[in-house]
Amino acid sequence: MTGWQTLFYKEVMRFWKVSAQTVGAPVLTALLYLLIFGHVLEDHVKVYDQVSYTAFLVPGLVMMSVLQNAFANSSSSLIQSKIMGNLVFVLLAPLGHWSWFFAYVGSSVVRGLAVGLGVLVVTALLTPVSFVAPWWVVVFSVLGAALLGSLGVIAGLWSEKFDQMAAFQNFVILPMTFLSGVFYSIHSLPPVWQRVSHLNPFFYMIDGFRHGFFGVSDVSPWFSLAVVGGALLMVGGVAVHLLRIGYKIRG
Repeated sequence: MTGWQTLFYKEVMRFWKVSAQTVGAPVLTALLYLLIFGHVLEDHVKVYDQVSYTAFLVPGLVMMSVLQNAFANSSSSLIQSKIMGNLVFVLLAPLGHWSWFFAYVGSSVVRGLAVGLGVLVVTALLTPVSFVAPWWVVVFSVLGAALLGSLGVIAGLWSEKFDQMAAFQNFVILPMTFLSGVFYSIHSLPPVWQRVSHLNPFFYMIDGFRHGFFGVSDVSPWFSLAVVGGALLMVGGVAVHLLRIGYKIRG
């Protein structure tokens, strides 16, 4: 194994060595969300016909876990390497910016999908899960993980200390995730907030992903695909450019 494959393998093993923390803990968190929200709101909230609220929650929680952990993987790896000083060993290797990009984003996709699969398996034990259009599930999970992995690369390069990384995650990633329709349909919101929700790219990732389970969604999955694909091209392009110029990693 040479080039980006070696760095990719190193990044995968980095999070897998502590899988109880990087995979097991997010699965437990999503399970607690399902138990609490499902128990409290099951008899009070109706979103889609023939779909219970607990079943409605499952795709949102799976996708939320995929996105958050894909971002955490690339961003935490870069900031830790910068602060601990071992990023110099990667810089010394004859790797181009595309190798960096594919390795860090690829490993983020693997972690995001691993956590998402774990959440899906655990939650499926509590409520029936159907797959009306499974290809939409695969497409949006991979594209969403790649988008957040790319955003994590940008955040990791920009951050110079853990406080900056925490601020990026707490004030950007978490609000956009929780306000994307994980726990509700945007049609239950007032019109002005529905329009605001349509400005959130996370909404299209979760809505398109949910379409793969139930065959219904708040907007067309093709439109969601166009938005997510365009966002990935834009964010990925910025990440590749920053890696090419060595933003905050080269003297």
